[in-house]
Amino acid sequence: MKKFFTKYSVPVLLGLLIFASDFLNTSLFNFGDRNFAVWFVLSILSFACGWYINRSLGWQLGGKVVFAVIVAVTLISVAIIIFFNEYFGTFELLAENLILFSLRIITLGAMGIFGMAIQEILSGEKEALILREKVKVLEATAADSKKEAELILREAQLKAEKIINDSEATAKNIILKKERIEQELKEFIQTERELLKRYEELK
Repeated sequence: MKKFFTKYSVPVLLGLLIFASDFLNTSLFNFGDRNFAVWFVLSILSFACGWYINRSLGWQLGGKVVFAVIVAVTLISVAIIIFFNEYFGTFELLAENLILFSLRIITLGAMGIFGMAIQEILSGEKEALILREKVKVLEATAADSKKEAELILREAQLKAEKIINDSEATAKNIILKKERIEQELKEFIQTERELLKRYEELK
């Protein structure tokens, strides 16, 4: 309930600000009696409400809520102006004044939407900046991993070459031993034959 109140209290405030504009002078850009300053303050407050609405409700839901506020305040204002036309001084040119009041409401509502858009753009830029930093970190990590993989690969190649060299050396030693043993066997057999031959000659 508290979250609901916090989220939707600002759209209600925006609606009250927009509705309050009905009680200003009907001339939108009349500089007399500080009318423009009041309009400026209302515009800034509507902008701030739009900013907060976008932060709390998001762009899609916030946009729907602000649009609903604009439509609701416009309908309420039109109904009040029709019923109390003497207070608003609209009894002579009712249709024109209704359009004027509606445009004033839409102008302040548009300021709220403008505040939402600016907040959305700034938060999007912030997210883009964060994503760029993450990409840089990932690229640096990937480069480090690539270097590490290259080092591991070189180490494995060196170990493989060492194993091959050791195997070749062992194989050569075995072949040399085999050849030496064969040579010694041949010499032994030759010596034995000579001994047998001498033994037969002695008989």
